[in-house]
Amino acid sequence: MSVALFSPPVYALTLLAAVLAAALLSLLVAVGAGLLAHWDGASLPGALFRAGTVFGAAMTLLCGLIALGVAATT
Repeated sequence: MSVALFSPPVYALTLLAAVLAAALLSLLVAVGAGLLAHWDGASLPGALFRAGTVFGAAMTLLCGLIALGVAATT
């Protein structure tokens, strides 16, 4: 038998806030990577490709950490 730390609506809102924060952080990291790549001499499509790659990697990492946190609390 497990004891819930939060009520289901609070738990759902906390999870939603964590995913939105991960998306925002990933977007900021991607913009920074794209700007740095463009300033380093990459073409615009190359900079966008690097930004997209960094966004995907950061989002995957952060969602994995969120999933570990959810698994630890259930």
